[in-house]
Amino acid sequence: MSFNGYIAVEGPIGVGKTALAERIARHIGGKVVYELAEDNPFLPEFYRHPAGAAFQTQIFFLMSRYAQLRQLANRDLFSGAIVSDYLFAKDRIFAGINLSEQEFSLYNRVASALEAEIARPDLVVYLTAAVDSLAERIKKRGRNFEKGMDHRYLESICESYSDFFFHYDETPLLVVKTDGIDFARDGENFSYLLEKIMSRPKSAEYISFDRLGFEEI
Repeated sequence: MSFNGYIAVEGPIGVGKTALAERIARHIGGKVVYELAEDNPFLPEFYRHPAGAAFQTQIFFLMSRYAQLRQLANRDLFSGAIVSDYLFAKDRIFAGINLSEQEFSLYNRVASALEAEIARPDLVVYLTAAVDSLAERIKKRGRNFEKGMDHRYLESICESYSDFFFHYDETPLLVVKTDGIDFARDGENFSYLLEKIMSRPKSAEYISFDRLGFEEI
């Protein structure tokens, strides 16, 4: 099974983006592009004192994501699949939550200039889950800098993602509700999702998974 193109897997913190991106890549013979969030030296301080470290944290993410994804603008030079565990636009989602009005204005000028050089995915897979499910997954993976993450902050992230993707129309979109599903281990539901990906949706499609199976919305 092969897929020639660029797939981005997105969703809020803890939803399972990386595990799914890796599994998709294995099945379609693709390369994974990782977000590498833990490489951001400002992130631990941001979780301790958000206001004081938000701008540095966001600019570091913006520039590192730009450096990675601008290379994909020339993906016509090679064949095969690319699967990233983030979408460049996510940076603006978090900036809108974390930055002051003045900081966001400056950030937005820089981001808008960089965004023009970023390749758009052929498909975005947007994963959703309830806040309580996300909190449990975050706790289970045990990253030190995420310990004690404020529940309200996680809620604001989910709300911002929902709003962004409600209006999203830049690429084909597959919206997947993942409560109760672990795509790193699940077989039947992953196979169904992979079939949907390989069918190359032309617009937005919606799938809801639970422990009993799946349904199209």
